[in-house]
Amino acid sequence: MAEYKFTEEELEQIEQIKSKYPTNKSATLGVLWLAQQKYGHVKPEVQQLVAETLDLPESHVHGVATFYTQYYKEEKGKFVLDVCTCLSCQLCGAYDILEYLEEKLDIHAGETTEDGMFSLQEVECLGACGYAPMMQVTNDVYVNHLDREKVDKVLEDMKQGNWPEYEQMELPQHESTNE
Repeated sequence: MAEYKFTEEELEQIEQIKSKYPTNKSATLGVLWLAQQKYGHVKPEVQQLVAETLDLPESHVHGVATFYTQYYKEEKGKFVLDVCTCLSCQLCGAYDILEYLEEKLDIHAGETTEDGMFSLQEVECLGACGYAPMMQVTNDVYVNHLDREKVDKVLEDMKQGNWPEYEQMELPQHESTNE
């Protein structure tokens, strides 16, 4: 079984995180995030490490970790594909995109490819309804206006080790009109 512990440098980072808040409890999100960046997940053993480091009850850390979908409670692939299936995305074809990804990756939502490259998840609202259907890659880049061709390109790029490019999306009030 792996031993989970923070390095001296990470403990210094945790002290910096704690210094921004009035209580250790308030620093839970930031320290969980640091732990997930280190280990790739916040399984119960990692939650226990965070609780001990912050001198908090394990139940508190567990409650925070399980409330937010951005914290991975199990090991995931190198790239985690969160496909939004809320109403706006549904109406724009999110389930078609999810099914296409399942077919391309030969896994179902909630699973990881055998090579450990991709994990696929169905998630609720990522707050980008105007750019549907869309997905988020490993709690970072949003990939908007998905279709099969775009999915193929993004998957191929990630197989080459490249993150999807950040897409700047204009808000309707910023679009110019040529009237």
